[in-house]
Formats: sequence, structure tokens, C-alpha cells
Amino acid sequence: MAEAPLPDLFASGAAPVAVIQPAPPTPPAEEPDHRLRHRARLRDRFMQGGAEAMPDYELLELILFRALPRGDVKPLAKRLLRAFGDLNRVMAAPPSRLAEVKGAGPAVVEQLKIMEAVGHRMARAKVIQKPVLSSWDALLAYLQTAMAHQGTECFRVLYLDRKNVLIADEEAARGTVDHVPVYPREVVKRALELNASALILVHNHPSGDPTPSEADISMTFAIRDAAEVLGLVLHDHLIVGKARELSFRAEGLL
Repeated sequence: MAEAPLPDLFASGAAPVAVIQPAPPTPPAEEPDHRLRHRARLRDRFMQGGAEAMPDYELLELILFRALPRGDVKPLAKRLLRAFGDLNRVMAAPPSRLAEVKGAGPAVVEQLKIMEAVGHRMARAKVIQKPVLSSWDALLAYLQTAMAHQGTECFRVLYLDRKNVLIADEEAARGTVDHVPVYPREVVKRALELNASALILVHNHPSGDPTPSEADISMTFAIRDAAEVLGLVLHDHLIVGKARELSFRAEGLL
């Protein structure tokens, strides 16, 4: 039996063919009113009462609002605090560790590291280009902010001029959880490049206990001896722990 011929769709008088239009995109759901009110309440409490009126997780929520403009950030804030212990440790955590927490995507990690950098910069501004020995408390506060919550040992050198004004603050080495390699010759060489007259050594103990090890003491003496040959003064070596600092000078080790 012969097949019926297909209709010519372009012939005069052909029936129109319906064209299926794609469905319009679904508009994003509006943020629930209760979440918007929660964010507004937190912001109001902060502006009226300051940080003292808020626990760590609420301060962290305020920071996360900038990274996640929609959604409930309270669960993420609490997960971060459970993972790292407190707000300082959240800020100081390496990006790779932060990213392991559920919900902490690139925008969250970026916002936390920006806030950490701002905190360090503000604390540093109180000591740089100022006489260190008369701003000792501010110096210790800065070092606590910058180093107390680091997960690995880092070694920095504060370079001072003839009036003991801090002219440079540089990280000289970064190591593991319990060791950092330091080369006395490089420390002294850098002091000469900066035309410094004195040094303060600083490193942290991630364990939290600032008690110096035998290696810490030996390294300090090696830098002191190298500095003395070139007329440089080693004022102190500070070890930063979680809650306090240890001064070699105060302990009679220098």
C-alpha cells in the first residue's frame, strides 16, 4: 500500500504550526522575613552595644553576612567555632582547613582572611615606626594577634634603629608544628641591609606553652653572638604562646 504524502508545511493555505516557547526563568525565592529580621536585629545590637554584647558565634555571623548575603549563617558560624575552638582560631586557620568545614566556600574563606589581615594591620600600626621599649604592651598585643593562633611555628625579626624605633617587622622563616629553621647569618645580613642597630626575635609555639626548648636557646645564643660581632644588639627573644608570652630577657636567658 502506497504511503500517504507528507503535507507541505510551506504551501499556501497550510495550517499554522504552533511554536513552543521556553518557560520563563523562575525568579529567585525571596529571603524569608524571619531571616531578614534576624540579620537586622544582630546589626542593631552590634551598633548599640558593641562587640561586648555579643558572643563569638554572633560576631562571626555578622562577618559571614558579607560573604553570604542570603540564607541562615548561624549553623555555619557554630560549625566553624566547633572546628577551631574560638573566633581567633577561626580567623587564623589556613584557607585549606577552613574550606573543609561544610558551607565554607571561597567567599567565606576570603572574607575571613580579609578580616584577619585587617586585624593584624590595625595592631601593627600601633607599634611600627614607634619606640618599641616604650610601647611594649602594644607590641605584645600585636604579637598575640599575629602569632598566638598560628598552627605552625613561624619566626619573625623586629629590626630597630638607634633610638629603638621599629623600622621593620619581617617573617624570616616558617616551619612545622614544633620546629622552624632559622639561619643566624641571614638574620644578621638582613639587619645590615636595613641599617638596623638592634633586634628582637619572636617566634610562636603552637602547643600554647611558651617554655623555650634547648634548640630555642641555642639558636638565640648563635644569633646574639653573630650580632655582637657586627655591633648589633639583641634586645630580647619572645616566645608567643596561646595565653602569654615568655621573654628571654625577663627569664635571665639574655
